[in-house]
Amino acid sequence: MAVSGGGDSLALLHLAVEAGCTVAVATVDHGLRPEAADEAAAVGAACAALSVPHDILHWRWDGQGNLQDAARRGRIAALAAWAQGRGLRAVALGHTQDDIAETFLMRLARDAGVDGLAAMAARREVDGIAFLRPLLGVGRAELRGWLLQRGVSWADDPSNDDPRFDRVRARRALAAMADAGVDGAAIAALAGKMAEVRAALEATTAEAAARLVRIDGGDVILDTQGLAALPAEIRRRLLLAAVMWIASAEYGPRGAEMERFVAAALEGRVATLAGCRTSHARGRMRITREVRAVAGLSCPVGALWDRRWRVSGPDSNGLTLRALGEAGLAACPDWRAAPYPRTTLLASPAVWDAGVLVAAPLAGFGAGWVAQCQPPRGPLAAAPLSH
Repeated sequence: MAVSGGGDSLALLHLAVEAGCTVAVATVDHGLRPEAADEAAAVGAACAALSVPHDILHWRWDGQGNLQDAARRGRIAALAAWAQGRGLRAVALGHTQDDIAETFLMRLARDAGVDGLAAMAARREVDGIAFLRPLLGVGRAELRGWLLQRGVSWADDPSNDDPRFDRVRARRALAAMADAGVDGAAIAALAGKMAEVRAALEATTAEAAARLVRIDGGDVILDTQGLAALPAEIRRRLLLAAVMWIASAEYGPRGAEMERFVAAALEGRVATLAGCRTSHARGRMRITREVRAVAGLSCPVGALWDRRWRVSGPDSNGLTLRALGEAGLAACPDWRAAPYPRTTLLASPAVWDAGVLVAAPLAGFGAGWVAQCQPPRGPLAAAPLSH
């Protein structure tokens, strides 16, 4: 489990130990406050008193993007790597009912839709590790009262009182709303209902994917007439799922960008979004990876390329995976016999030995080499695969 030293995660630790669970603990030191190292050491001392193994993980901000969002992403990535190294399959987090309510208000202020307003998931998977939130039905005050009864102290991060941060402002707004009879439990319940709405929409989108979508060599092919007949929200979700899978994106594009992309799809126009490109022919729309988005990507053969593709073959020692590109396509004499269009092949994975093309599996070049794309999840998992 992840324990920061705050009241919520310390309560999670003590509850787990009292319940007889065998646990290991990690604390992420973000390097943002001088007190963080002492707080991590205090968690270590608390774990030692409970005979629980403890590790301190380090993350440093590169100064890019939103600090709190970057810290959250960095923290999750560090915890996933730690769990993998320890042979653990799950990491428990100390999020509470109050976190659900605060997140709801933050997203409401950003004009979020159903997905944004839905309650945070009790379980999600990152890099093969399940992240669990077992305390979502419990309020922060209740947990801290429980700790006080046992004489357990905790550390309070001073950034929790800094009004520059959205979560702090949401926390203060939540306290003010309680005077009007709208407390964290009521908002968390509403977020739970939004999660039910989201699940229903996802099920309907999966049904549409099964009817209208085909997965083809890492591309998504859609029936444009059927797409146009869908309710607007299901249509948007289907296209968003396609873009997110092809681009391997954790979060998809929203707002005006997504609206323009949907409009272009309905009108049969070529459009690009998040490193994806559309084309239209014979009543079908194909969404493929845009070659510019992968032009600079490379990795050793055997590793995951573009977060989707693995290529295997006779001898991979010292060879590199890169996009096929124009130069590679010119070296494939039979590429026109491949079952994929030129735009798909240009952005497809190819095996290179320095500047020499060794294999381009999707273009039919290089005997014995095979390219496999990670299958889609979510609603697109219902779509059939081309053969």
